[in-house]
Amino acid sequence: MPAETLQTYPPLVLAFAATDPSGGAGLQADVLTLASMGCHPLSVVTAITVRDTLAAEGFLALDAEWVADQARCLLEDMAVDAFKIGALGSVENVAAVAEIVSDYPDVPLVLDPIHASGHGDESAADELVHAIRELLLPQALVVTPNGMEARRLAEGDDADEPALALCAERLLEAGAGYVLITGTHEPTADIVNTLYGKSGVVRTDRWQRLPGTFHGSGCTLASAIAALLANGLDLADAVHEAQEYTWQTLQRAYRPGMGLLLPDRLFWAREEPEADGEAAPPPDGSDARSRH
Repeated sequence: MPAETLQTYPPLVLAFAATDPSGGAGLQADVLTLASMGCHPLSVVTAITVRDTLAAEGFLALDAEWVADQARCLLEDMAVDAFKIGALGSVENVAAVAEIVSDYPDVPLVLDPIHASGHGDESAADELVHAIRELLLPQALVVTPNGMEARRLAEGDDADEPALALCAERLLEAGAGYVLITGTHEPTADIVNTLYGKSGVVRTDRWQRLPGTFHGSGCTLASAIAALLANGLDLADAVHEAQEYTWQTLQRAYRPGMGLLLPDRLFWAREEPEADGEAAPPPDGSDARSRH
């Protein structure tokens, strides 16, 4: 085929996630981030939420057959360059998505292990975490939990709270390719994010903890990693550049409602110099005080 007839288009990234009407997190955050980073976002709705910038008031997981049909329809039409998985909402949806992505083992998968469930009880949440660990973790190139999520996903019988390094080791043993644990909920002055691989720590990044509480920073980070992988970066570079992008979105976060700050994922489209010169470059890292 002559070169001039070849169609060129952005990398395609398929995001599985719950909706967020506020646009702060969830599928809307994924779409904004992926588009901002030069990708064409494809989306599969896994659940519908009722929420604003203050809090979530309702969560309804879709039927697993509907979730699977959405994904199969897209994947039979287009070849995707990366998967990003967020909240799935039910064990049935975890199983359906795990079966679908297993047909594409060469497509990098970024797993943001959100444990939101439509059932609202602890036993259902435990079942959901177990399903994510057993069915999706072994297929993930990288999983991106915060400290609380990592400890729950690691499923240990520890009498005391396990160290994050031990949690990462357990998640790697469970099949994850890499584990990026963010320090957003840890009692540290700065945010420390650490990427672990089979051979140990791959990289550690330290970032200034920004003031305020944010909604959607974890979704932004995971989607940014997926976008950069789809654009051809290797994992370590994708993780670092995604953290820097996320930090920039939070440095410029805004508060459109009465609740949390929302990341400005399109900050580059309206960036203005400060009165006394250009905006200062970020320190070595990304803040994600509140993940979802």
